[in-house]
Amino acid sequence: MTAQNTPGFSTRAVHAGSAPEELTGAVIPPLYLSTTYHPHKIGELRGGYDYSRGTNPTRDALQEQLAALEGGRFGISYASGLGAEDAILRGLLSAGDHVVMGNDVYGGTFRLISRIHGAAGIGHTPVDLTDLDAVRSALAETGARLLWVETPSNPMMKIADIEALVGLAHEHGALAVVDNTFASPYLQQPLALGADVVVHSTTKYLGGHSDVVGGAVITNDEEIADKVRFIQFAAGNQSSPFDAYLTMRGAKTLGVRMDRHCDNAEAVAQWLLGRPEVSHVLYPGLPDHPGHEVAARQMKRFGGMVSVRLKGGEAAARTVAESTRLFTLAESLGGIESLMNYPSEMTHASVKGTELAVPVDLLRLSVGIEDVEDLLADLEQAFAQL
Repeated sequence: MTAQNTPGFSTRAVHAGSAPEELTGAVIPPLYLSTTYHPHKIGELRGGYDYSRGTNPTRDALQEQLAALEGGRFGISYASGLGAEDAILRGLLSAGDHVVMGNDVYGGTFRLISRIHGAAGIGHTPVDLTDLDAVRSALAETGARLLWVETPSNPMMKIADIEALVGLAHEHGALAVVDNTFASPYLQQPLALGADVVVHSTTKYLGGHSDVVGGAVITNDEEIADKVRFIQFAAGNQSSPFDAYLTMRGAKTLGVRMDRHCDNAEAVAQWLLGRPEVSHVLYPGLPDHPGHEVAARQMKRFGGMVSVRLKGGEAAARTVAESTRLFTLAESLGGIESLMNYPSEMTHASVKGTELAVPVDLLRLSVGIEDVEDLLADLEQAFAQL
């Protein structure tokens, strides 16, 4: 327990939503696959359950855990991270509303806002979130309803000052949404910094094992929670019981995994700094990173994601990406295994030709929990192919 008698992070991760099951005393919440439930009588439900699109005990356990990890009152889980983002946009915006967002947000987020919600009358303005004056101007000029913050950003690893941006959003009558996927709730707590809504792709660090796709929204605001939860129910975008079970199991070890991810990422970043083939190492834990001081203030540690730019341009980036053995060439991130991604043609292909386009010389590394000596040896042999 902490001094305030509040359980610590890993205690919450293990126990929130996991009270022993009443009938048998099972320590792990059961996987409830039933699609429907028998009431005591018409209008008198058993525990509030009637149909699993709306409510399910396994999903409820996950939602309780997610809320506890982010320090929020309400957690709502979805079938994917983009599904969670869609629920925020549909639940909180109407035609004619506007979103101000970072000019390097995840490509899927940009595609969702620009192409799907844009067609429904939602406007958007990309802006450099590290430039507070630019954000202030964009909010004032557009009358934005939402300020969409992603920090660290994907894949440029920019750091946005959450507390300062929340203040600007509220000053202009906007809600502040923070995508906390890269940091995870173990490293960063946006609600404690004033954010109205936190969104996650739980596919990544929360699930942590590359075996389940999911998303989550966490908030302290009951009205927001009701609107976003309604989309979950009415549009049928909820996480399945089995997906909820896997995500909850993964999240129990988030704290210990993130410490190892951070240890390994720090070592990889330092190794990359010493390579003559490298032009830039993008990692907020490096003292010369432009956002280092802000990251040190609002994050517990600096995360497991490292991006690197190569002097040899696109050809060099492709060669390294296709030459690793432990770093698997694949999309996604945040699993226990190390992944290598070429964003320009993979995760961020949808923003090619826009101001959000990713440099063709950039690689994104999701540094896993393997023995770091093996990871560095793998990078050594891959770089030797240049």
